[in-house]
Amino acid sequence: MKYESEKKICQNCKQDFTIEPDDFSFYEKIKVPSPTFCSECRLVRRLIWRNERSLHKRICALCGKSTIAVYSDKSSIIVYCNECWWSDKWNAMNYGVDFDSSKPFLAQLFDLMNRVPAVSRFGLYTSLVNSEYTNMVGYLKNCYLVTHSDFDEDCAYGSNLTNSKNCIDTYFVHKCESCYEITNCHKSYNIMFCVDCINCYNLLFCKNCTGCNDCFGCVNLVNKRYYIFNQSYTQDKYEEKLKEIYPSTHEKIDRAWIESKKPWIQYPQKYMHGIKNLNVSGDYVYNCKNVKNSYIAAKLEDSRYCMLITPGQTRSSNLYDFTHFGISSELVYESLQVGNQVSNIKFSWFAVTGTRNLEYCISAIGCNDCFGCVGLKKREYCIFNKQYSKEEYEILREKIIKHMQDMPYVDKKGRVYKYGEFFPMEASPFGYNETAHIYFPLTKEQVLERGYVWREPDKRKYVINEETKACEHEGKCMHNCSLAFRFIPYELQFYKKYNLPFPKLCFNCRHANRVAQTNSPKLWHRKCMNKECENEFETSYAPSRPEIIYCEKCYQQEVY
Repeated sequence: MKYESEKKICQNCKQDFTIEPDDFSFYEKIKVPSPTFCSECRLVRRLIWRNERSLHKRICALCGKSTIAVYSDKSSIIVYCNECWWSDKWNAMNYGVDFDSSKPFLAQLFDLMNRVPAVSRFGLYTSLVNSEYTNMVGYLKNCYLVTHSDFDEDCAYGSNLTNSKNCIDTYFVHKCESCYEITNCHKSYNIMFCVDCINCYNLLFCKNCTGCNDCFGCVNLVNKRYYIFNQSYTQDKYEEKLKEIYPSTHEKIDRAWIESKKPWIQYPQKYMHGIKNLNVSGDYVYNCKNVKNSYIAAKLEDSRYCMLITPGQTRSSNLYDFTHFGISSELVYESLQVGNQVSNIKFSWFAVTGTRNLEYCISAIGCNDCFGCVGLKKREYCIFNKQYSKEEYEILREKIIKHMQDMPYVDKKGRVYKYGEFFPMEASPFGYNETAHIYFPLTKEQVLERGYVWREPDKRKYVINEETKACEHEGKCMHNCSLAFRFIPYELQFYKKYNLPFPKLCFNCRHANRVAQTNSPKLWHRKCMNKECENEFETSYAPSRPEIIYCEKCYQQEVY
């Protein structure tokens, strides 16, 4: 069947958006209606349900022990610690209820969500060693305040960190060791205060360097050594100069950042970050094929509107409007935190480990053919946590889908949620300022005006001393400032070893600064700024930005 493009008006932002023929082909393949929110509003809607970094102390409702949870004690969500939730001490089927045709389906689902105990933090807790204060992680050892990360050791304050060791204050890092304050760096050793560097070692304040070592304040270098601000030095002169400018004080760090960033707008930048791609658009896309409008994604093919996709041994495929995780996944639509041998997952949150054919499920582990379930493990043919035969399940599923069309959930802003939409923003157990704010910043007034949830920060009382330091931002920023922070012993050893000054900002403010060094998950249509080139592309560099943006061909000719 041949499809044509169709323009719609987004329910949320009221702006026009276009559904392309390839999109219609995907919707037909998985048997869902076309969306009524634009792609950016769909992404924000999913992110609002994703709390990566806001952690709270809670009491497990089953064993009574203290635990760290993504849900605050003001939330209506019942919390079990990871050990209890994953155990066989309880059964989510005991919370099963009948479908009530007098109420909207989603209203009943959220009532079930508030009754079934939730896991305190996401991840494979049995694979963690001395790494309790973490979230959305697996296979960590001796890690602290590390989130959305896997296979790391002796790391702290990292996000999107994989296969790395002895790293502090990192964002989007892969196979790095002994690194500090780096963003989007890969396969590197002993690099600090760097952005977008690959296969490097002994770098300071560098950007877009590949295969370099012993460089300071450099940009767009390839296979160079002993350079300072893109000027060549002998080894002796380099080492002598480095002693003068090494970032051993905050004053030297501030000065180095200022001097290093000046050339960033003088040297051409490639229109997107990524390598080993074929027919892709977006940014921070690696080893992908036929992937469009995606952001921070690896080993993915035939997909669109994806974000924060973790690479697996093989490529995942046919993912649309999908955020976070994705290892060994196929045919996933409008879902969040899904992965590890999953297929045909729609409108679900945290469905992992061999799940198949799920719709509107929350925290489903190893389940097949379930609709509107919460907290189930290794079940099939269930609706609202109640068991049915295969025939009964299929009949009731069709009845509920029709009911969702006839009696949809309508939120306080009048947005209509029929079958085919992800969960409403207003039903999220998290605040916007805990979730989507890091990628799409809004003020409290803007959040409330749009009908999203805002969670007031917990009131904290600190005694500032040698162990507890006050954050310089004093909570006056928009970074979910923790106001005060402590240094862990490993962290202090790290600063002493590398002769670095102690941070003046809390971990959340430092993280926000690193995220700000990456481009936002938005795309603009632009032309190559090489006057001799006519190439056009989609880029995350906004037209108002000062950088010189080149197409792939012109960038390669300039740098390599």
